[in-house]
Amino acid sequence: MTTAWDGGRPAHPGPARDGGPPVDPYPRPGVDAVRLWSGGLATAVVAALIGLVGVLVARTVLRLAVYAPQDAGAFGDSATVLLCTAAAAAALGATGLAHLLVLSTPRPFAHLGWITGLLTAAATVAPFMAGGPLGVALAVAVIHLVIGLAIGSLVAGSAAGARVPGGLRPSTRR
Repeated sequence: MTTAWDGGRPAHPGPARDGGPPVDPYPRPGVDAVRLWSGGLATAVVAALIGLVGVLVARTVLRLAVYAPQDAGAFGDSATVLLCTAAAAAALGATGLAHLLVLSTPRPFAHLGWITGLLTAAATVAPFMAGGPLGVALAVAVIHLVIGLAIGSLVAGSAAGARVPGGLRPSTRR
């Protein structure tokens, strides 16, 4: 028997095959949280490094005053630290979102792709609203775009690799 309140699932799980506890006929996929969050932490490091290298390239190769006045040096100033910290925090936030989506939505990777894609688009367009020089805005937009693409692809890959079929815990997988 199903009800509208349980999402169409049977009110009581079916009988176990071996006389043990009842078996859920519709098991939900689980997540190996250690594996997912390890991937999320690695993604945070990558995102921060992309921000740092992007600022370094823009300031030294292109000679643009990105995230600090030109005389602030190759790595800029505290704004560069803020960029790297924000990139790492965005990666961890995306990992948390992926964890939630894998556990709760029917097509988690479609939702994750749309959410990260739209947030990346917003972060890419934002530098043009500041009203500074076009070259600086373009360099910052490219940095934001590469960070967003890296976060989206790496977190999705980590979440896919951390899925456990049928809600089994990793120790019970074969």
